[in-house]
Formats: sequence, structure tokens, C-alpha cells
Amino acid sequence: MERSSIKAEKREVSGKGIARSLRRNGLIPGVMYREGKSLSIQLDKPELLRFLHRSGGEQVIVNLQFPDGENRLALVKDYQVDPVNRELLHTDFFEVSLKEPIKVVAAIHIVGEPIGVKREGGALQYGISQIEIECLPDNIPGHINVDVSELAAGHSLHVRDLSLPEGVTVLTHVEEMIATVALPKAEEEAAAAGPATAEPEVIKKGKEKEEGESKTEKK
Repeated sequence: MERSSIKAEKREVSGKGIARSLRRNGLIPGVMYREGKSLSIQLDKPELLRFLHRSGGEQVIVNLQFPDGENRLALVKDYQVDPVNRELLHTDFFEVSLKEPIKVVAAIHIVGEPIGVKREGGALQYGISQIEIECLPDNIPGHINVDVSELAAGHSLHVRDLSLPEGVTVLTHVEEMIATVALPKAEEEAAAAGPATAEPEVIKKGKEKEEGESKTEKK
């Protein structure tokens, strides 16, 4: 797996004033977490922005390079942006070991047009958009493609139907729905109404009996 590298430095001080000063100097404050511990760092802003743009929100390992020659592999855990000008403010990382499996969230990408939409007039509806998985860092899929081309009207795809790379374990419940094709409106209404029911025969016979008794009384 090809990895991006970002220059990083450890920092001893923190606070809003320090963070603003770092950003003015082309650096972004961050924190790297590992086994309940945290390390305050600062990163080169242009390199970090390029990495975030290329990764597009997918789980991608980055190599953090420190001035003393130390390299640490990490995943972006979270980042904050200014709500007004959308400037990057802070980034959190989770340090990983290539020998230890980790739990991450992988995005689901729906591809294809269902036959239930093209031929049967149904409507594609979406379920969950991501799943939790566990695997070694090098086996993390950027995203998971789910082909819905063969999905007919009235049918669904669930987590249990996913085909995942070797070494990847799904932690999300297998019955979670990913996509479904709803029936055309007319068929849906017919299915909801159920079969038409005739008047019970016993009532009909009762009416005929009443009519017969009435005629007898008149005679």
C-alpha cells in the first residue's frame, strides 16, 4: 500500500494562543493517540491538506516524519475546521502497528443501477452507509463497493451479502440493510391491501333463511 508522508514535530505547550500562532506560521496543531496515551504534535499545513484531499475521507495510513528521524504510522481519527471560513484548525491521529489488528469504519459505495429500477419501475432506497470492520492496518479497504445491478423490486441487500477482502472481519450486525428496491407504487398498494375478501357464506345463508321465514309469515 502506497503511503503519504507528512512532516511532524512534537510540542510541549498547548492552548488556544499557541494553536493560533502555529496556524499563522503554516502549521496545524494535532494530537496522536496510542493505548490510552496522547502526544501533542504540530504538522506541516500544506502537506496535511494535500493528504486529506487525496484520501477523500477514506481510512488511509500516513507516515508521520519527525526531525530526529523517527517515523510513526497513523490513521486520521478526526479533524476540526472553522465553521465560517472552513479553515483547518486541528487534527487527531491514532497511531497503528502493522502487526496489530484495529477496528475502523469503512464507507460503503453503491454502484450500478438495479434491474428493479430499470425494468420494474421500483425505487432504490439506501440503508447504512458504512460498516465497522477489524483487520490489520495494511488490509484496510479505502471503501467497499456494493454492486446493486441485479437487485430486483421488493428485494434487499444486507451486510451478510458483502464480499470483503481476505483478512477483513465485519463487526456490524449482518442483518443491517444496505440497499433495497421498493416496489412500484401500484404493486405496493395492492400488496398492502391484501386479497379481496368475499362475504362469509354463513351470513348469506342467514339472510336467505330470514327471507324464507318472512314469506311464511305472510302466507
